[in-house]
Amino acid sequence: MPEQILEPDLPIVDPHHHLWDLRPILPAFPEPRHPFLEAISGAAHYTFDALQADTQSGHNVVATVFMECGAFYDASRGDDMKVVGEVEFVNGVAAQGASGLYGDYRPCAGIVGHADLTMGDAVKPVIEALVAAGNGRFRGIRHATAWDADAEVLGPPFHSPEGVMTSDSFRVGMAAYAEYGLTFDSWVLEPQLPDVIDLARAFPGQSIVLDHCGTPLNTASYRGKLPEHFGRWRTNIFELAECANVSVKLGGLAMAFCGMPEEGPAKGYGSQALAEMWRPYIETCIEAFGTERAMFESNYPVDRWGAGYVELWNAFKRIANSASDEEKARLFSATAAKTYRIEHVLPS
Repeated sequence: MPEQILEPDLPIVDPHHHLWDLRPILPAFPEPRHPFLEAISGAAHYTFDALQADTQSGHNVVATVFMECGAFYDASRGDDMKVVGEVEFVNGVAAQGASGLYGDYRPCAGIVGHADLTMGDAVKPVIEALVAAGNGRFRGIRHATAWDADAEVLGPPFHSPEGVMTSDSFRVGMAAYAEYGLTFDSWVLEPQLPDVIDLARAFPGQSIVLDHCGTPLNTASYRGKLPEHFGRWRTNIFELAECANVSVKLGGLAMAFCGMPEEGPAKGYGSQALAEMWRPYIETCIEAFGTERAMFESNYPVDRWGAGYVELWNAFKRIANSASDEEKARLFSATAAKTYRIEHVLPS
């Protein structure tokens, strides 16, 4: 039986979800599949209808921000420019929502695409094409640099080389990108947090958003080692929070990589159990960054691995239960709306 929605009137701006159709490519991956692929196989087709079903399932989601995921690239363009197709597709979804035919909420009110910053100065035409494709909704890029020496941690879907953010080519590209005043989302794994700290210090004027609490690891060679690495993670989170240009997304912990829970897709954990698993990480991030630079995220459908949509937001509400109304407003909507410049979606 579904849980009762906690605080059903609390406005939510979800700053991190994906849209994709992975059905054509999933069969190409060998068996046994990495747990990530198993997690998303039940949501291999996650587009407007699926997003609407989740966001309108009881919680008061007033708007969302799309996060790049390598979907719907334009095969007619070259390798550098094919990423524009993803933003064009998502802008169409945003236009559907903006029509008002599906309610008052505004899906994909902000759009985060991808561009390869290792292109250096040559990234500028790509950024300009992305901005144009977003039709006023484009807010920034994510260049995911998640990497680990243990290839089993991430599995076959991810192929970022080691040390991308510290490379000269990436830094030249970041300098070029910084001229546009857009956001930069960073997805790294917990051992890579020092690279984000170094990047934030090198570009203090660039708005950087750390995804998924920095992705603590509980898979492959990291299985069972969350307590062992918590102190290192906490130290790096507080050091990163000293950079005023960095914000953090509170979520992603139900991914297969994080293993909270470990048991796999949709095992029926309730929000109370989820809240207890996630609380040490989320409360640490809020303590470090404050509610002005922290925002809850669904990371759907990836977090379907361990959390139903209703239970996920209920768990966040349980964790934030002792916060003031003003602090809750920031954590659930205002910080995300300000970071991605979609404040017009909030109730007046």
